[in-house]
Amino acid sequence: MTLRHFLDTQDWSRPDLDALLAQAAAFRAGERSAALDGRSIALLFFNPSMRTRTSFELGAFQLGGHAIVLQPGRDAWPIEFEAGAVMEGEAEEYVAEVARVLSRYVDLIGVRAFPKFQDWSADREDRVIRAFARHATVPVISMETITHPMQELAHIQALWQHFGGATPGEALHGRKYVLTWTWHPKPLNTAVANSALQIATRYGMDVTLLCPTPEYLLDPRYMDRARENVAARGGSLQVSHDPQEAYRGAHVVYAKSWGALPYFGRWAEEKPIRDAHRHFIVDEAKMALTDRALFSHCLPLRRNVKATDAVMDSPSCIAIDEAENRLHVQKAVMARLVAAP
Repeated sequence: MTLRHFLDTQDWSRPDLDALLAQAAAFRAGERSAALDGRSIALLFFNPSMRTRTSFELGAFQLGGHAIVLQPGRDAWPIEFEAGAVMEGEAEEYVAEVARVLSRYVDLIGVRAFPKFQDWSADREDRVIRAFARHATVPVISMETITHPMQELAHIQALWQHFGGATPGEALHGRKYVLTWTWHPKPLNTAVANSALQIATRYGMDVTLLCPTPEYLLDPRYMDRARENVAARGGSLQVSHDPQEAYRGAHVVYAKSWGALPYFGRWAEEKPIRDAHRHFIVDEAKMALTDRALFSHCLPLRRNVKATDAVMDSPSCIAIDEAENRLHVQKAVMARLVAAP
């Protein structure tokens, strides 16, 4: 049987995702499990983390397992990923050996590796986690690379909690969902935006991608996936550059900042466009246009830059619930992967 990884929710069927969310809801309600009893997971962090590291370490512990945290280049050897490389630089190990050796030690491998933000045509290949998945002989889990599948599940679980319904699909189908770009002093990864777009359309919502200009559209891979999801699941997808139009009647507002792909590696050229759209902040006036919408963000969030204090402190903000759900969905995924034949 082909080894099953958890790299992208698009690789998993809707029934599979629903089952993971149902298990996560059970964990949130207090169900206990020893699914990782006597087992372990290696967590490789190529980038900083607070929620991801805490929730994965704690989740493994709560399932009876043990998590080993590694930071290549700091407390582990730097790793080479380029095929055929002559390794005369900083890297001491090739990914094939790292993945194979770790597979002899642990039952799962988690990888968090952001793009380098210099050349999107290279970054979009997602080489780091794809290399681990290719060489590992145990399941590999994405802890965020160019998508953030765990955040997708935590987000959907939080929306399901607040809207109610027997299933996530029943709770979310047909709701108006606004994925809005927000200003930030520096360009950020598109991972959460890519993920939000694909999971919202996967659950049949009427999705509006709100961004300043066409340069801020997401990679065609994710735009095309969203359209395919709409065709398969109903709902709709539209792009807007007008906050007033986009917010009107929304049931969900999800905020994230991201860099314009055509300007990767040329941030000074993007800055004037970015700085002209600080008004994309999520504030009380925009939220007043919605249909009592829920607001969320993946965190961390710079207050009064991405969203105002009033929005973050309002009853409509479910960002903390979403963050908590990272623990529950990750436990569900780890339990599922170690149980696979």
